[in-house]
Amino acid sequence: MIGKRKLGKRIEDLRIGDSYTASHIIEDKDLLLYLGLTDDANPLYLQHDYASQTPYKQPVVPSVMLFGMVSSIVSLHLPGPGSHITQHEITFPKPLFHYSEVKITLEVIAIDFENHEATLSIIGFDGDGNAILQGKLNASPAYEPESLTGSSLENFF
Repeated sequence: MIGKRKLGKRIEDLRIGDSYTASHIIEDKDLLLYLGLTDDANPLYLQHDYASQTPYKQPVVPSVMLFGMVSSIVSLHLPGPGSHITQHEITFPKPLFHYSEVKITLEVIAIDFENHEATLSIIGFDGDGNAILQGKLNASPAYEPESLTGSSLENFF
């Protein structure tokens, strides 16, 4: 445990087939937070007038924002708190539009105990069942911290 937060799964706790699915509806506040944080003023993400003149016909959700959702699933759920993404490869076959629901599933497909790394597949769908992201990533699960009591009194012996 770190503070009051439990660590995620350790490498030895992971199993091939472990999965987690999260869904979220993209709202204006989400887009404004992303755009404010990144200072990304791409008119395709913001301007309905511009986007209506593109093949998309409406503003799209930034792909980096979608990856942020994937990263959040890794950090919060699978493997969970204490984990770190070391590599990722994701494609975005169809755009996701504002006010759409997105459902993202991560699944453990390989475990490399020697390198303390798990490979997870990623698939995301919009509310109509269209794949909007797919790929895989490698994540290093949480490391078990050293006992605080085991080393905190070393200088007293």
